[in-house]
Amino acid sequence: MIKDMTIQTFLDELASKASTPGGGGGAAVNGAIGAALISMVANFTIGKKGYEDVQDEFNRILTQSEDLRAKLTDAIKDDVDVFNRVMAAYGMPKESEGEKKLRTEGIQSALKEATDVPLTCAKLCRQVIDLSQSAAEKGNTNVISDAGVALLAGYAGLRSAALNVYINIGGIKDKEFADGRRQQLEALLDGLEVFKEDVYDLVKNKL
Repeated sequence: MIKDMTIQTFLDELASKASTPGGGGGAAVNGAIGAALISMVANFTIGKKGYEDVQDEFNRILTQSEDLRAKLTDAIKDDVDVFNRVMAAYGMPKESEGEKKLRTEGIQSALKEATDVPLTCAKLCRQVIDLSQSAAEKGNTNVISDAGVALLAGYAGLRSAALNVYINIGGIKDKEFADGRRQQLEALLDGLEVFKEDVYDLVKNKL
């Protein structure tokens, strides 16, 4: 499985002529890195002197960040699987009118899946970004820069996943579906730039 690859093997696959893994998997990896770094900040805060007042909060943060890390790691394979389904749909026979109809239906169904997979990734990355604020505000100052890296990794994951949503929406004929998914994505992106800069400045000012 992809998540069991070494970093070197994954990067070699990413750089190769193979279509997968690609940008969607890269987006999920970025999000997972962000979640892992939030877990790191939590682990350096839980049980540490001077942070007694935030123990319960950081135990909750750790549970959330580890759940996000697991889901985003799984999203790497989800991206590969859905891409393969799209390619399989495009490869369906198209000789007769019946075959053309089935192929078109197959492509549209696969494109909807290929929209929802990165949209889910984007939602998870947004949670990573939001969680990084708590890590930055109240986490152990010895690892505060890691909270900042978590923020930026989650941000990269979200913006990257957004591109994969947009490219697949472009081929979907179901306007209601496309508009609905676009609205969900725009809601995730709303206020993101300001939030990201605010948390970044929070971290930088504590260094």
